[in-house]
Amino acid sequence: MDDKQKKVRIDKWLWWARFFKTRSLSTKIITKGAVRVNSRRIAKPSIEIKVNDVLTFTSGKSVRVIKVLSLGKRRVNYEEARKMYENIEDPD
Repeated sequence: MDDKQKKVRIDKWLWWARFFKTRSLSTKIITKGAVRVNSRRIAKPSIEIKVNDVLTFTSGKSVRVIKVLSLGKRRVNYEEARKMYENIEDPD
């Protein structure tokens, strides 16, 4: 599906995968330093992620740990978005 596209901005991906309602909200969470990529804290929404990266971030009152399975190309419905990642640790 995403063979041609190797990386995508994390702010876009978090929005496309429906973790945040808006891209600006995903950007806000990232710039606060509340997101980690492969255990490394990031603060720039322009950081690019790739398949198999592990993301850790807060979502509501829980901490999400997910593995990127697909980069996607746009924001999709929930069923399709759910195929873009795998929960490593389920939220409480």
